[in-house]
Amino acid sequence: METEKITKEEVLKVARLARLELDDEAIEEIAPQLGDILKYMETLENIDTKGVEPTFHTITKKDITREDIAGIHLPKDKTLANAPQKDEDAQSFIVPKVI
Repeated sequence: METEKITKEEVLKVARLARLELDDEAIEEIAPQLGDILKYMETLENIDTKGVEPTFHTITKKDITREDIAGIHLPKDKTLANAPQKDEDAQSFIVPKVI
């Protein structure tokens, strides 16, 4: 099966939808690539998937996170030792205001 021809107008329409500006050279390069993608999608449509359960995630493990267990922590003075700005009285970090 030969690669489907994609017109310049179709490439420009897709580019406009993706908010891309393309020059003529890029259009000439992209058109055959889009045709190849459509050809591959046609191949995928012909695969028999009857009886195949949908895959929602590729990892088979159910819960791969660790338990949230309290552990040993640093004392406040060591925690604040390398802080660029700190409030000594409140023993806390000073960070920029985020709105």
